[in-house]
Amino acid sequence: MNLEFTLNGNPVSLEVAADRRVVDLLRQDLGLVGAKECCGSGECGACTILVDGQSKLSCLMLAAQLQGRKVVSIEGAAAEADAAVVQQAFVEHGAVQCGFCTPGMILATLDLLQRIPQPSRAQVRRELSGNLCRCTGYQKIVDAVMAAAARLQGGVR
Repeated sequence: MNLEFTLNGNPVSLEVAADRRVVDLLRQDLGLVGAKECCGSGECGACTILVDGQSKLSCLMLAAQLQGRKVVSIEGAAAEADAAVVQQAFVEHGAVQCGFCTPGMILATLDLLQRIPQPSRAQVRRELSGNLCRCTGYQKIVDAVMAAAARLQGGVR
């Protein structure tokens, strides 16, 4: 099928099998390796991308589902208005260790803060529960998300 969508602000048009997984399309066909394949079954969140502003698991999506949509991978997240604030909060709060889960966590956090600008700690835990981290520990990640939310609500960018 001829697939046309916007990726990180740029139009993409390519021939691809409609049943090709999005994670494979991004990594193998387009050379964007920020979305990681770990579990391949939607359990870990390492392959998280934003599709029309919502976090989605690219290992569970087929290429045909991207037709006409706006996709943001971690490589393009810098263009998102709040990304720098979220990334800085992750660094300052030690919410990054090995970095394998970080792209998915950052994108899931951007989605969360768009939907719930002032989340409670319980909401952060619940909303990020589909993104697994094996190194850092969730306390530091929750702290980082709360700090980013406070900065964004205070107008600090």
